[in-house]
Order: sequence, then C-alpha cells, then structure tokens
Amino acid sequence: MARGSWLVARDAPTPPPVVTSKNRAVGSGDTTPAPPALGPWYVSGVPRPSKPPTRPPRPRRTADEARKLILDAAERRLQTVGPAGIRLQDVADDVGVSHPTILHHFGSREALVEAVVQRALAVLQADILLAWEKERFEAPDAAALLRRVEATLGDEGHARLVVWLSLEGRTAPDPSQMVSVLSAMMHERRVRDTGRDAPREDTTFLVMLVTLALVAEAIVGPAVRESAGLGDDPEAKTRFHDWLARLVHRHMHETPPAG
Repeated sequence: MARGSWLVARDAPTPPPVVTSKNRAVGSGDTTPAPPALGPWYVSGVPRPSKPPTRPPRPRRTADEARKLILDAAERRLQTVGPAGIRLQDVADDVGVSHPTILHHFGSREALVEAVVQRALAVLQADILLAWEKERFEAPDAAALLRRVEATLGDEGHARLVVWLSLEGRTAPDPSQMVSVLSAMMHERRVRDTGRDAPREDTTFLVMLVTLALVAEAIVGPAVRESAGLGDDPEAKTRFHDWLARLVHRHMHETPPAG
C-alpha cells in the first residue's frame, strides 16, 4: 500500500456518488430529490438553526431599583417561609439576578436581613406618626394602631427577624429610635391633654411595655393564648389589643402617674 494520508485501501468500498441538481444525469429517470444545501450551522449531520440562540438582555436597573427589588423579594420569603427562607441564592433567583449582585448591594445575608428590618420599622414608624397626628386619639384609634403594629411584627414576620438578630448577638437596626420618638410625641400630648406635668420616664416605660407585649405576642401569642384556655377563640387576639389600648388610654389620661 502506498504511503500517504490521502490514500485508502484498494479493497475499500467506494461510497455512492452524491446526487445533486447539478450532477444528476439528464434523462436518467432518477427522481431522487437532491439533498438541501448545508448551511454553516450544519454539524455532524444534525441541522442547526441559521443563528445561535441568544438570551434576552436583562433589564438595566439603577442601584436603588435593584435594592428595592431585592428587599421586596426577601420580604416575601420572610412572610411565606420565615427568617430561614432568606437565602441569598433563592432571593437572587426570585429577582432574576446573580448571587454576587446581592453581595454587591448588601455585603452579606446578615446585612440583607438588617436592611429588611430597618425598612419595615421605618414604614411602621411613618404609619404610627401619621395616626398620632390626628386631632383626637381615643382608645379605639389606639387599638387599631396596635393591630397595625402587630400585623407588621407578627403576620409579616419582622418580630421573628428582630429576635433572630438578637439571638445572634446583633442589635436590630433602628437608627431613628422609634420608641424614643413615639415616647416624646405621646408625652407631649399627655401633658397637653391632661394639664399635668407627668414624669417623662413614665410615658417611656409605657411605650416600652406595649412594644415588648406586641413583640412577644407576635412570637408566642398563640402558645400563650392556648395556655390561657383561649386557643380556640379566634377573637381573643383582637380583644387583647382592645384591652391593652384601653389600659394605655386610662394610664395616659386618667391614672395619676406614680411618684
């Protein structure tokens, strides 16, 4: 056998000629259709599309828009799964961004959790201050406000996040000091409505008492109501809020402050 990569064995079968529209003999009677022309994306006998598939471009967002979408997604996971549901990769998948993008905006999971809490407290504080600006603020108004606060802390899961941060040795971010601001507003109104120069600390302790009660109610409320024999009473939580609002209102307007 002669050498050379272009030679083949003499006894190798000769492949049949390729029939095309150009080399088909005229009048031969061969009706076999000519194969289609092969495009540049014809590989290994498998036809390919004329162009490679392309991914749709991701929408360009500002940094503030991206942060808001990430926080919204984390909030939804908090409400449906709880604090354990705030995982960076899951949040990234929900928003349609990469894991490094989450880290770029927040730095870590803990920082994302803190940002979720901080935003919720800021919205809650705005709602409270808006309600408190009413000309008259009676016990029913206070009860409705307590239910709004409890919904944010309990139903939306933020109390669990606050407790989780505390157990991890991290203080929940509250740069606006909501308890202090609310105490100051309540005390000013208390002095104006009663004409008494009540101790400021008494008002502060009252706000702290309500805050601790609502945080605890959001975490262990069902268990405590069950222990109190009220587990099957669907209205017990609402009545508790009404009672707490009346208690606060009486202390603020009727009960002389302790010396």
